[in-house]
Amino acid sequence: MDLEKFTLIYPILGVLGLAFALLTFLLLMKKPEGNEKIKEIVKEIHKGAMVFLKREYSYIAVFIIIVFGLLAYFLSIGTAIAFLGGAFCSMLAGYIGMEAATRSAGRTCHGAITGGTPEALIISFKGGSVMGMTVASLGLVGVGIVFYLTRDPKIITGFAMGASSIALFARVGGGIYTKSADVGADLVGKLEAGIPEDDPRNPGVIADNVGDNVGDTAGMGADLFESYVGSVIASIALGYAMFINNPDQQLIYMSFPILLISVGLLASFFGILSMGILKKFSPQSALRNSTYLSGILFIIGAFFIIKFTGMELNAFWTIITGLVAGLLIGLESEYFTSGPPIKKLAKQAESGPATIIIYGLAIGFESTILPLITIAIAIFISYWTLGLYGIAIAAVSMLSTIGIVMSTDSYGPIADNAGGIAEMSGAGPEIRKITDKLDTLGNTTAAMGKGFAIGSAALTALALFSAYSKTAGIDRIDLLSPTTVIGLLLGALLPFIMSAFTMKSVGKAANKMVIEIRRQFKEIKGLLEGTAKPDNAACVDIVTKAALKEMILPGIVAVISPLLVGFLFGREALGGFLAGATASGVLLGIMMANGGGAWDNAKKYIEEGNLGGKGSDAHKAAVVGDTVGDPFKDTSGPSMNILIKLMSVVALVAAPIFLALGKGLLENLLK
Repeated sequence: MDLEKFTLIYPILGVLGLAFALLTFLLLMKKPEGNEKIKEIVKEIHKGAMVFLKREYSYIAVFIIIVFGLLAYFLSIGTAIAFLGGAFCSMLAGYIGMEAATRSAGRTCHGAITGGTPEALIISFKGGSVMGMTVASLGLVGVGIVFYLTRDPKIITGFAMGASSIALFARVGGGIYTKSADVGADLVGKLEAGIPEDDPRNPGVIADNVGDNVGDTAGMGADLFESYVGSVIASIALGYAMFINNPDQQLIYMSFPILLISVGLLASFFGILSMGILKKFSPQSALRNSTYLSGILFIIGAFFIIKFTGMELNAFWTIITGLVAGLLIGLESEYFTSGPPIKKLAKQAESGPATIIIYGLAIGFESTILPLITIAIAIFISYWTLGLYGIAIAAVSMLSTIGIVMSTDSYGPIADNAGGIAEMSGAGPEIRKITDKLDTLGNTTAAMGKGFAIGSAALTALALFSAYSKTAGIDRIDLLSPTTVIGLLLGALLPFIMSAFTMKSVGKAANKMVIEIRRQFKEIKGLLEGTAKPDNAACVDIVTKAALKEMILPGIVAVISPLLVGFLFGREALGGFLAGATASGVLLGIMMANGGGAWDNAKKYIEEGNLGGKGSDAHKAAVVGDTVGDPFKDTSGPSMNILIKLMSVVALVAAPIFLALGKGLLENLLK
C-alpha cells in the first residue's frame, strides 16, 4: 500500500470542504433578511464586528512579522513559512466565521417570526456550520500542504505555533471585548436603569452583540482550530521520532492522523446535512443526534482506515477512547451548566448575590472532578494500547469531528444575537421566547465545546510534551532536581498569572463601558424615554480599543515564558514547567468555564419565570452572579487550554536550540 499517492488528496479534500462551507453561506444569504429595522440592527453589528477584527488583525500582523523573522534567523525559513501558514489559516477561519455569524443572526430572528423554532434553529445552525466546516477544512488544507511539501517535524511544528499564537490573541482579545461589553451593558442597563436585556435604549447593546461574535465565534474558532491542528502535528512529530530508522512505518504513523481528520471531515459533512431532517425534533435532540451521527460515521470510517494502512488494531480502541472521552467531558460539562445544579444555584439567589457567587464557585470546583477522572482514564487506556503515540491519537480522535462540534458551538452566539435583534426590533415576546430557548441551549453547546477544547488540550499538551522531550534529547525528568521543581512551580503559576491579567482587563474595560453608558443616559435627553437614539458607535469604539490594548501583555508573556525558562534553567526545567502549566491550566480552565456557564443559566432559569422572574430580587442577585461568571466562562477559562498548548508548541519549536545549548545559564550554577 503506497501512502505517497494519497498525500495530495488531503489538501484537495480540505478544499472541497471549503467549497461546501461557501455553498452553505451563499444559500444562507438567499434567506429573507427581515424588515428594515432588523436590517439596520444587523448592519450595525456587522460593521462593529468587522472594525474590531480589522484592528485586531493589524495588531497581530506586527507580532507575526517579528516572530517570522526570528524563526527564519534562529531555525529555518521553512519553519517560518509554516508559522505564517498556520497564522493565516487561523485568521481566515475567524474572518469567514464572523462574516457568516453576523449575517445569519438577523435571518434567524426573521426565521423565528415566519417559521417558529424549527426555522430559527436550522438557520442559526447553518450559520454555525459555515464556521465548523471552515475550521475543519482549513486545518486539513494547511496541514495537508505542509505534509505534502515536507515530512520534517521541525518545519511542520511551525504551522502549529502559528495557529496557537493567533488563537491566544483572538481568544483573549475577543474574550475581553465580549465580556467587558456584556458586563457594562448589564450593570447599567439591567441593575441601574431597570430596563430589559438588549433594550435598544441601552448604548452598550450593540457592542454586547458584537462581542458575542468576536469572542464566541472568531475567538472560539481560533481556539478549536489550534487544538485541531496541534493534536495532528503532535501525532506527526511522535510518529516521526518513533520510526526514525524505518521510513515505511514512519510514513504510516505520520499519515495516520491526517487520514483520521479526513474521515472526520466527511463524517461532519453528513452530520450537518442530517439537520435538515433532525430540525423537526426538539433543538437539544437535533443538535445532539447530529453530533452522535457524525461520531458513529467517524468510528466506521476509522476502522477502514486502520485496515487500509495496516495499523495495529489497538489504534481502533485508542480512537474510541478519545471520541468517548470527548463526548463524556461534554456531557459532564452539560450536567453542571444546565442540569440539576442550576436549579439549586438559582435558589441561592433568593438570599442575595453573595450566596449565589459562593455556590457558583463551589459548582465550578466540583465540576472539575469528573472531567479530570475522564482525562486520566483516557490517558491510561491510550498509553496502554499504543504508548505515547496513542495519547496523541486519542486527542486527534476527540476533535476529529470538529466540523460538527464547531457548528453546534457557533450556533450559540448566532441564536444569542437573534434574541438581541428580536428585542431591539420589537419583534414581540413570543419571538423572544423562541430565541431565548435557542440561546439557553447555545450556552450548553458552548460549554460542551469548551469541554472538548480543554479535554483535547490536556491530551494534546501531553503529546506535545512527549514530542518536546524526544526532540530535546530528554530521556526522563528528575523531580528531585531543583531546576525541575523550579520549572514545575513556575509552570503551575503561569495560568494564575494569565487569569489575573485577563480578569483585570475585563474589569478595566467594563469600567470604561459603565462610565460611557451612564454618561449617555444622563446627557442624552429622552434616551430612557425612548424618544432619542443612543450613541452605539462610541461604546463599540471604547471597548474595541480597551480589548486590543489589554490582549498584548498576556500574549507576549505566554510566548516568552517557556523560552526564558529554557534558556535560564535548561531543558529538564522547561519540561517541568510544561507539566506544571498543564496540570493547573486544565483545572482552572474547567472550573471557570463550567462555573461561569452555571451562573449564566441560573440567571436564565429565573428569567423564565421561576423564583419571581425578571425584576425580582432573586433575578438581580443572579445578574450579579452572571456578571462575575462572564469573564470566567468566556475570557479567562477558555484561554487556559490555548495557553498550555501554545507554550508546549513554543518549547517544541525551540527544542533544537536548547539541545544545542546543553545547559541553562543558571543551571550551570547548581552543578
